[in-house]
Amino acid sequence: MLSKYNKILFDYISVKQSLKYFYILFIFFIFFILFIFISCTPQYAINSQSESNGAMDTTKHSLTQIYFYPKEGQSTEQQSRDHYECYIWAVDQTDFDPSQSPLPTEERIKVVPVPPPGHDTVTMSIIGAVMGVLIAGPRHAAEGAIIGATGGALAGVASDTSRVQHAKQQEEAYASRNRVQIAKAERKALEFQRATSACLEGRGYSVR
Repeated sequence: MLSKYNKILFDYISVKQSLKYFYILFIFFIFFILFIFISCTPQYAINSQSESNGAMDTTKHSLTQIYFYPKEGQSTEQQSRDHYECYIWAVDQTDFDPSQSPLPTEERIKVVPVPPPGHDTVTMSIIGAVMGVLIAGPRHAAEGAIIGATGGALAGVASDTSRVQHAKQQEEAYASRNRVQIAKAERKALEFQRATSACLEGRGYSVR
């Protein structure tokens, strides 16, 4: 009879311990999923800085600058009128007006994760340690704290890493978009320059 009672008690303790460990694993699983979800919707601070390059600015200016010289003795007044009319014609042909559509400058976009890297690792390890102590109880507080801190740190590292990688992707996307805008504007400026040059050459000017 006593042996049977001991067996029942042993089974009860085993089931209780199994449920306890299952509960711990379940809590940390929810804990991990929650912070992975948070890391998928990160926040960032975006810093924009225009970069000025003397040689590049000169090149951009030369894309729309036209130098022309009369070959048929045109008067100064005639030169001004021809230049104005060719300017208007080129704008109409290319749908680009240098006075209204200045060439964009190159921008350096810095995307900074908020909060900074390492924040989630520290925060999650602390929260995990506290949760581990509470779940393990006073008799196994040290073990619970270690397990909790380890699990929390792993979740925090995953969150920090995800946010940093996403910030780099955002920087690359901004840089790519800026390059596309600059290339498009430069292409339109060259079309405008060619149209203006063709018009002036047709009116008896030498264009450089």
